[in-house]
Amino acid sequence: MRRILSCGPGYGGKFQQKKQAGGDNGVIRYKCYLCNTVLDVLRSKGWEEVKDEGEWDIYWCDVGWMKEVFDHTYMNEHCKISHFRNHYELTRKNLVIKNLKRLKKQLEKEGGKSEVAACDFFPVSYELPAEYHIFVEEFKKMPGLIWIMKPAGRAQGKGIFLFRKLKDIIEWKKAAPDVRAQQCEVLVKETPETYIVQRYLEEPYLIGGKKFDIRLYVLVNAYTPLKAWVYREGFARFSNTRYSLDSIDDTYVHLTNVAVQKTAPDYDPEKGCKWSMHQLRQYLIARHGVAAVEEMMKNIDNIFVYSLQSVQKIMINDKHCFELYGYDILLDKELKPWLIEVNASPSLTGSSKDDYDMKFRLLEDVFNVLDMEKKLTGLEKRVGSFDLLWDDGPVHASEGSFLECPWQSTNTTRLNTYLGCASDRKTQLQDIFKLAKVYEKH
Repeated sequence: MRRILSCGPGYGGKFQQKKQAGGDNGVIRYKCYLCNTVLDVLRSKGWEEVKDEGEWDIYWCDVGWMKEVFDHTYMNEHCKISHFRNHYELTRKNLVIKNLKRLKKQLEKEGGKSEVAACDFFPVSYELPAEYHIFVEEFKKMPGLIWIMKPAGRAQGKGIFLFRKLKDIIEWKKAAPDVRAQQCEVLVKETPETYIVQRYLEEPYLIGGKKFDIRLYVLVNAYTPLKAWVYREGFARFSNTRYSLDSIDDTYVHLTNVAVQKTAPDYDPEKGCKWSMHQLRQYLIARHGVAAVEEMMKNIDNIFVYSLQSVQKIMINDKHCFELYGYDILLDKELKPWLIEVNASPSLTGSSKDDYDMKFRLLEDVFNVLDMEKKLTGLEKRVGSFDLLWDDGPVHASEGSFLECPWQSTNTTRLNTYLGCASDRKTQLQDIFKLAKVYEKH
């Protein structure tokens, strides 16, 4: 039985929300479980903060709330909440691989060779313990290769390790219950922790001799039909130590997670280990040229599209839900992008002033796209630094859009994304808000 959650009055027409939203004063009411940049952005908007069981219009909730409360809640038409009910289909390491494998098999049956090739962006992967015997057969075919073990349900690099010998897995299987007991303070011998084992990408692209991965952001408004936006900004996260395969036990070499790197003895919190996506794009173009980088960006777009399509039919769509995903992507030495994982709760705490400012802009634009105050027409292909990637079908770049990013070609058949390109977001937001007012009058 669903309980009624009073989130305030429903909205009327498209441009009437300012008069009807929120409480008696018409101000949007928000609730937020985080005390970081999200809360700072919400407070900066002049909206009304709600605590405890007060009525709200938008709730930035944790995934635990979705699991425990969402199914028993009825929300008014206008309410928004920051996760989809079964977000884990895309963000849990074992499930995203399962769904991508299913999509790839479907594409193979349909005979789309180019699509199958475009879907080749995740390493050879197996779920343990369920696919242990299949993995062993594969392991024996390619002795000496390095594999990486990742706990399916943990984050920030916890529990990850590399190995070359099968005996390391056997030792892990024996030690796993005790390790779990120490980490979770609960001993559950009957249900082994699920891991993903993957071929380790031994030849990553290096800058200054160091490994890095890329964090990018995708905002999904809906899955039925699919509507997704890509943020122009992002960052590369570097390891603190030069890359080498001599010691596969050194996490400072092989894991780029900030949570791991900041514990390194020589980590400099002021300097950090990040480049902006703009810096990375400029560097790669200088080294490899525009065409090579544009091909790389096209392949990253494919990762976004195919990963979302892999869960589109099984995701529980709800008009109240949206999700800001954090995609982690690794480049190999040939500039081929590989999907590492997708995060449902990407870190939104700034690790430096620049990082905080970038995340502040990101979250401002999330709320701009959600348009709680009905300032937009609903026809926009760009809102701030978010570019519309998919709207029940691919969204292509407009003629003249290359002026926004002179490093890109004038090809209008490419998707409407501008990763690492400069963004005059403040001017652009002013322009689209003015246009929406004109549109409303007519």
